[in-house]
Amino acid sequence: MKGREDFTLPPRFTSRTPPNREQCLHLWLGFPVRSVDMQRATDNITIRQGDTAIIRCYVDDKVSKVAWLNRSNIIFAGEDKWSLDPRADLVTKGQLEYSLRIQKVDVYDEGPYTCSIQTKQQPKTSQVNLIVQVPANIYKVTEDLTVNEGANVTLSCLASGRPDPAINWRLLNPSAEPLDGEEYLDITGIMRNQAGRYECKASNDVATPDVKYVNVVVSYPPTIKKTQSSETPVGRVGTLQCDATAVPTPEFEWYRDDKRLSNAQGINIQIIGTNTLLMVANVTEEDYGNYTCVASNRLGVQNASVFLYRPGTGRDINGSVPASQSLWLLLVSFACLFLKC
Repeated sequence: MKGREDFTLPPRFTSRTPPNREQCLHLWLGFPVRSVDMQRATDNITIRQGDTAIIRCYVDDKVSKVAWLNRSNIIFAGEDKWSLDPRADLVTKGQLEYSLRIQKVDVYDEGPYTCSIQTKQQPKTSQVNLIVQVPANIYKVTEDLTVNEGANVTLSCLASGRPDPAINWRLLNPSAEPLDGEEYLDITGIMRNQAGRYECKASNDVATPDVKYVNVVVSYPPTIKKTQSSETPVGRVGTLQCDATAVPTPEFEWYRDDKRLSNAQGINIQIIGTNTLLMVANVTEEDYGNYTCVASNRLGVQNASVFLYRPGTGRDINGSVPASQSLWLLLVSFACLFLKC
């Protein structure tokens, strides 16, 4: 096959009017060449970004000249390389194959490629359209955040890719059901049960989906969900319990009447997470009565009464009056009503 040095420019190409590439290739092949023929069917080759593309072109022994073009740019004329791109080379098997190989394909390689052939009978062109696909990539996602219960929240997840990726959201609770949202996930009046780890997944079937996570903490004021009173004989240890739920974790205080209690004089206070215990060592008559548990955080405060009482005084362990005594009091009330006592 001949190279650029094998043809001589005709007199009409002077130093002032140098030939363009298509004119040079026209002279070399002997027939006009166009980079795109829109009335001719083209084949598509789809390749992933970073992979190697081989665009096939087969010839026979009747071919006298052959070349590769990308739009109006000559890549190869025969075995003579016109392109400066080091990623491009030829794949040949004797004189039967004249294929173009492009390594580490990128999006700017996309477009039409033409194999132009000159035979003894007539010129032929074979055109292939190279399509470059890019895996989905999440390039921006909302950072972890803390919000108050009831606030409106918008989570964003922006991704690129070719074709455009689909974006899906999930809250990774036990059900992990899909949520309604694409690039932006809107949560109106967020509740405490909507706190957790949110998953954003971008996929376009080119490669493994890209996944990012957003941790959402929902803050709310304390709620005392359980108290435990104590029926304790004199001389024994009485234990009062108070459990609360809150975000941030609540702080606890214990009061007897208006006096705040501390670890002193037979009182031992323990706080473990959202649970607190008040232990009274060697209970005396003066220790019986009403105690107040106070749970607080920056969003609010709540208190509850807890009782330390002697056995047989009419309170069960939750501080309420037993059912038998309640019934007796009800009968006494009815008797007084009829007897006008």
